[in-house]
Amino acid sequence: MLKQLAVFVENRSGSLQKVTMALHEKHINIYAFASFDTPEFGILRMLVDRAEEAKEALTSQGFVTKVCDVIAVELPDEQGGLDSLLAALYESNISINYTYSSFGRMSRIPAVVIHTDEVYETENVLKSKGFTCMESLGGE
Repeated sequence: MLKQLAVFVENRSGSLQKVTMALHEKHINIYAFASFDTPEFGILRMLVDRAEEAKEALTSQGFVTKVCDVIAVELPDEQGGLDSLLAALYESNISINYTYSSFGRMSRIPAVVIHTDEVYETENVLKSKGFTCMESLGGE
């Protein structure tokens, strides 16, 4: 299980860089990220090496932040790999709230970051079906 940081960012020039600068100043490493936008603001979701410290650093800069649990699942780099993962979730009646891709920094193994309403149950289901859930995307 990994901790994900969600940051609400204004849709204005330089807003994302203000987030990365605040993390850079605290020597916090970003392992994965995805940005989703609406007309007024975006949600920047990130896996970082120290989620709670990152939250504190960004909150002190005026950003609205949230930390939640997500799963990073190793994905075989082969045709049908994502399909088999999604089939396992579908067969178990698990709905995905959102997903984005990344990779293990040291292992170079592709990973899918998944958020569901029941992340612990989802992780147990995937492990029982032979998938590997990563404990870190950093220096494994």
